[in-house]
Amino acid sequence: MYKISLITGDGIGPEISDSVNSVLEAIHDNLDIKFDIKKLEAGDTALKNSGHALPDDVIKSIKNSDVCLKAPVGESAKDVIVYLRRMLDLYANIRPAKSYPNMPSLRDDVDLVIVRENTEDLYTGEEFEVEGAAVAMRIISEKASRRIAEYAFTTAKQRNIQKKVTCVHKSNVMKKTDGLFSSVCSNVAKNFPDIKLEQMYVDACSMNLIRQPQLFDVIVTTNLFGDILSDESAQVVGGLGMAPAANIGDDFALFEPVHGAAFDIAGKQIANPSSFILSVKMMLDWLGVKHSDTKSIDVGIKLEESVLELLKSNIKTKDIGGEKTTIEFTKELIQKLV
Repeated sequence: MYKISLITGDGIGPEISDSVNSVLEAIHDNLDIKFDIKKLEAGDTALKNSGHALPDDVIKSIKNSDVCLKAPVGESAKDVIVYLRRMLDLYANIRPAKSYPNMPSLRDDVDLVIVRENTEDLYTGEEFEVEGAAVAMRIISEKASRRIAEYAFTTAKQRNIQKKVTCVHKSNVMKKTDGLFSSVCSNVAKNFPDIKLEQMYVDACSMNLIRQPQLFDVIVTTNLFGDILSDESAQVVGGLGMAPAANIGDDFALFEPVHGAAFDIAGKQIANPSSFILSVKMMLDWLGVKHSDTKSIDVGIKLEESVLELLKSNIKTKDIGGEKTTIEFTKELIQKLV
């Protein structure tokens, strides 16, 4: 039995968390994978109720679980997700971008993954003021660059699609920091002779994601660039509503939709839960690999196929032009799944 921490979040978070909980219960009851799900409160609501966006008992529960699912939170997001990434050393942020039927993708043949370093760069928040100026410290280490590059090449090998890794940086300007990142990627590439490495400046990458997104396979990049490019890639395939994400370390992982809490539609039962549901698919893949559980991987594949079948039939929630409520969409998905 897998122990799952489910942070229900703010805004539409509780609604799409209910959707995910229903999917997990259906898997538990019908597909022979057992879950012990513990719902947790973190974010703006937790801050209001307890004075802490991420209470100590929530941290303890997460540490005692096998994996964590997190719904979107509000203004306190930095105090939740950024803290958890660092505390649990979730160094790899994985953002797939894939064309889905009846979604406004630029092309119907996009299938790429952005592997983003998740622990350093400008996002360490090391800032200070001096003589009327503000300074931010950008830290790029060999250790962090190497392990994210190794993760990216391993991902490209497992995907077995284009067998290509694109290392994205700006080493022509930031010669020390991005120069280090680029050179580490080149060194790691020597251990993966069957995977092609290409180097690309971040401005060229941002342009090519619009111009020729089908040419990308796995993109590996630093924290800030990865944050920007992964949102761009999500929009290339129709928006954040279909964009799952994983934060993965050596021993633990957290999975989440990457869109915001959408307070403007909260409580209306019109939110698309697909991003969170596809994050569950990524979770099942990770659990399957970690525990040599082929059943979990198979169910993950079936879960994504169920989402695909609904979209092919143009069954969508109201916030993305469909007619279904969040609850109705979830029920139809579960019927396909089980």
